[in-house]
Amino acid sequence: MKVTPLGDRVLVKVEQGEEKTKGGLFIPDTAKEKTTTGIVEAIGDDTESIKVKVGDKVMYDKYAGTSVTIDDVDYLVIKAEDLLAVVS
Repeated sequence: MKVTPLGDRVLVKVEQGEEKTKGGLFIPDTAKEKTTTGIVEAIGDDTESIKVKVGDKVMYDKYAGTSVTIDDVDYLVIKAEDLLAVVS
């Protein structure tokens, strides 16, 4: 399925949290913190307000966006203003 956001929204593929600590202990799903980084998969048609491009790794506000699952992959649809930084 192909999803294209509208307006100033961005589709971000959510990065998965760490599976284990630096010491080697496994972290259960219930104890994992929500990640705040992901990869831009698609952008809306309002290119003036969207400053990122497809493939950029971005940091976003912790409670931003709407969660969607497409083909068993977790994504967020986020307003461009909720993106905090491009991570390189």
